[in-house]
This record gives sequence, structure tokens and C-alpha cells, in this order.
Amino acid sequence: MEDVPRIYFVAGVTAVGKTAFSLDWAEREGAEVLSCDALLFYRGMDLGTAKPTKLERERVPHHGIDLCEPVDSFDVARYVDYAKSKVKEIHERGRPVIVVGGSGFYLKGFFEPVSDGLVISEAIREKVELLEREQGLKGLLCQLRENSPGGLGDLDLMNPRRVARALERCFASGDSVTVLKKRFLEVPSPFDRYIRHSCLLERESSDLEKRIRLRSAAILSSGLVEETERLLERGLRENPTACRAVGYREVLAMLDGNLPKDQLLETIVRSTLQLAAKQRKWFRNQFHPDVRLVAGAGDSFSINDFPLTP
Repeated sequence: MEDVPRIYFVAGVTAVGKTAFSLDWAEREGAEVLSCDALLFYRGMDLGTAKPTKLERERVPHHGIDLCEPVDSFDVARYVDYAKSKVKEIHERGRPVIVVGGSGFYLKGFFEPVSDGLVISEAIREKVELLEREQGLKGLLCQLRENSPGGLGDLDLMNPRRVARALERCFASGDSVTVLKKRFLEVPSPFDRYIRHSCLLERESSDLEKRIRLRSAAILSSGLVEETERLLERGLRENPTACRAVGYREVLAMLDGNLPKDQLLETIVRSTLQLAAKQRKWFRNQFHPDVRLVAGAGDSFSINDFPLTP
């Protein structure tokens, strides 16, 4: 077993080719895959998330997949606790760990702290929920800016859940977003004892768009609408994160009569391209890989370009 434990990371935007690369890499190195995708936790959300297939999971042991029902919530703190235990187990078996995903917020959990111990009371949660119900995201942002005159840093202002959580923390502490972020970053990361090696996979925009179009058509023809209907019976609408996921939210719009069926594919493609652009911006600004691989149009990535570090 390694004297100093290591964790390997393969990251990149949706549809870039992470699954194929990580499977080949893990097979060669005898590694186990730990998924870092915020939607793969949910059982039954298979096609729309491009979840590794049964055959792919038989090739290499996978973790972080099918952990809860679609109706359940699964946040980053819960994921980090799960990841800590799995990383420890895999290393005790003497095997490398490769973390694979495109969910930046969850990837950050391996490099930064996820909790500073600040307790949010039920009264504060109810206060923020009431504000969101009455005034929506606009009202949350207005109040948050009032509490944080120095700015909101890199907070995702289009994500109601993140904005609401930030406002709760401001109310609970009496501090601004920037002060809380500074204090938060002073907390040790739960993975500081590990040596971390990371690889970012990238493609030209035109090549990525072609892959997204092909994959979107494939998941639709494979039964995405039927999968969504089954998920509705399991409480999909009760989970805001799950029902707003790209692919599922467009199918829901169609089922609700708000989107013509003949526009479904193109709407999914457009939403996926927007997601990829958002992910690309996050990786450019907040992820600093040891290795950056760029594949040409139609090409695959070479696992030889991301060696196992001795």
C-alpha cells in the first residue's frame, strides 16, 4: 500500500468523455471509481444523467452511484462523509482511487472544507423560505446584498438554493458573504492528508456540441420520457435539484403541456450546451488541474497522458 495515500481526479464538462477515459485508466491501474456527479446519487435517474451502464460498472468497481431515491435530498456535506469512508476503504484494499465528475461544487469538497460548524436555526430557515415564496430569487438577492454590501464573491446568483443558503448563513452569523467565505476557507479540508493529482479533459466547442447532440438524441430514443414518467411515481417533483436537472426538466415541461414534443430534442440540446458553458467557466476559474488534456475533433483522450504517480 502507498505510504502517502493519493487520490486521482478526472474532471470535465458534460459529454466531454470522462466515463470512457476513467474506465480505461481504472482498468489499467487496478483502480476503483468514485463518482462525483450530483445526479448519479439518485436511483432510477439513469438515461438523463448518462449514468455508467451495468456493463461499464462490471468492468471497474464504482462508488457514489444509486445512493438514494429521487425524492430524497443529498447535499455536499453528506457526499463528503460518504467519500471519506469510501476513499479509506479503497486504500485499505491497496487500490488507487479515481474521482470522476463534472459537479464543481462537489469536487471542491476534496480541496476545500465543506462545513465551518455554523448552525442554522429553524426560525431562520422559515424566514428565508417565506421570503423566497413571497419575492422569489429577486427578493433573496436583494436581502443578501443588503447584508453583504462588500459584494457576493463567486456565489452562483442564478441558483436559488445557493442564494438561500448564503442568506441563512448571513442571518445566523451576522456577517457578510465575504467574511463568512474567508472564515470558511480557514477550516482544514477533510482530504488534506492525501496527495491529490487532477486531470481536466477538454474539447473544442464545435466537437463538444456534436457529442451533446448525438448523446441527447440517443437518450431520448432509449426512453428518457418513459424513465421520467417512472420517476414521477417515485416523487421526482418533490426534489427541486432532481426535477430541475437537464433532460428531466424539459421532459416534465412537455408532459405538462408547456413544450411541444417536436421541440423536446432541440430544447434538451440547448440546455445541455448552456450547462457545459457554465461548467467550463467554473473549471476555468476555480479548478487548477495538474494535467490538462485537449482532444481533437472525434478523437479520444490517451490515458498515457495521465500516469499513475509513484
